[in-house]
Amino acid sequence: VFGYHNKILIIDVSSKSWRWEDLQEEVVKDFIGGSGLGAYLLYHYCPPGADPFSPANPLIFCASPLVGSRLTTTSKFAVVSKSPQTGFIGDSLSSSSLALSIKGIGADAVIILGSSSQWLSLKVDESGIQFNDASHLLGNTTSMTEGHLIETFGPGYGIACIGPAGENMVRFASISNDGGRQAGRTGNGAVMGSKKIKAISFKGYKKLNYFNELNLSKTRKQLAIKSLGEATEKYRTLGTMANLSVFERLKVLPIGNFRNQSNKDFHSISGEAIHNEEKVSTSHCANCTIGCEKLVTIPNGGSAKVRLEYQSLFALGPLVGISDRETILKSSKFCDEMGMDTISAGSTCAWFMECMQKGLLSKRWLELLPTYENDEDLLKKLLNAIAKRSGIGDILAEGSARVSKEIGLGTEDFAMHVKGLEMPGYEPRSLHTMALALAVSTRGACHNRSSAYEYDFASSSDSGKFSRGQMVVDGEDYSAVMDSLIWCKFVRKVFDDFYVESSEILNNVTGWDMDPNQLARCGERINNLKKQFNIREGWV
Repeated sequence: VFGYHNKILIIDVSSKSWRWEDLQEEVVKDFIGGSGLGAYLLYHYCPPGADPFSPANPLIFCASPLVGSRLTTTSKFAVVSKSPQTGFIGDSLSSSSLALSIKGIGADAVIILGSSSQWLSLKVDESGIQFNDASHLLGNTTSMTEGHLIETFGPGYGIACIGPAGENMVRFASISNDGGRQAGRTGNGAVMGSKKIKAISFKGYKKLNYFNELNLSKTRKQLAIKSLGEATEKYRTLGTMANLSVFERLKVLPIGNFRNQSNKDFHSISGEAIHNEEKVSTSHCANCTIGCEKLVTIPNGGSAKVRLEYQSLFALGPLVGISDRETILKSSKFCDEMGMDTISAGSTCAWFMECMQKGLLSKRWLELLPTYENDEDLLKKLLNAIAKRSGIGDILAEGSARVSKEIGLGTEDFAMHVKGLEMPGYEPRSLHTMALALAVSTRGACHNRSSAYEYDFASSSDSGKFSRGQMVVDGEDYSAVMDSLIWCKFVRKVFDDFYVESSEILNNVTGWDMDPNQLARCGERINNLKKQFNIREGWV
């Protein structure tokens, strides 16, 4: 098939062996790639009832048919496993040259099975696979690990690695790649750590053929121009940090573990204030024209920079009741270096801080706390303890849902999660369609697997429960197609008719004759399979 290698690379780290399997055309026609193909492979390669930390749980990296096409924002990949946070499907996306490297070795997907008896760094290129000892990399931050591997192997490798949080199997550990970009949610970094894989380095230059390169060339130019229009202006100017002041004005910014009570002014940490008062530069993901990524130089941090997004700003700021900019920037950088999802890390800390304030924690738990001076100091020390699994951090590393069940005493009422995944920075009591989407999302409390909040922002009127349900269904299916092709969500408003244009592009890549309705059905099929996997694993 044009646009695909039709190959899956399967690596068994228990036996230090690998094999190639064919990827059938009917499979990719139904599930496309990215999170859709990942869901299909997880369903077939993960035994029912497997513990997320068992050798049987596969760790799957999936590219898509658009990777390598040079269409704007399409250099993305999905990581899929059974989530250690939810026990259900755990899929996360990231944008980087790693996607190009996976396709470059001749694979559409890479499945890692088993668990090693020693820490490994995998080197995968066209000559084969090396299972290198990684004991000397243990304890290294994500940037140190990636830097060391680039120095050792030379340039041109796409590298996925974990930090100390992944090594310690913090349940919300992330996978870092391409200089600090994260496959952040659902704990795939912890799964990688359970397999004792510190890093995977991919390098290859196998080319793909496209069915209609002439049409693709025209589309590249058209999309590039449209991607620099009004639809993406806020992302190009302020990045996702622009959301904070907007959400605060609309009263949908969660504050103080969703209590929404604070006498603090969060204007000083808005995207506008940070851009006006700090040194901020713009970075682009591979093959991206938009450049939403903003690198902020950390005050009193030397030359250190942090890739700051709204969700990190929210979770390590208003959610924990903190408005000190330096604390937030340093905490976000710390999470990236340790390899931790900032949303779950911040939310777990926010839950713990509220339980402390309400006097719900017994002496047993409070004795594990380090000494601290104020909330800012407490946040830093909690994050450090979580990454190292030391003291109180050893239990907080399990995430707020699990910890609250163990502690009991009413603390469960204040753990803000769905299915074990902590909630993102949207106030569901004001955003009713979003609330429904969070409740039924296949991966838990997720803002990226549905576009439901856009319906709430577009209309202040109650749309009624039946139409609201249809909005959520349509948004889920739409997002499933986006996440399988894979498009960046920030180009969604660039299309005049998403399904018409995307099906035409997919046909130009593959030579298929898929119509817009068939593409939409792919989204429905993908979500149904994700739900089927979850039901198989105990979702009731």
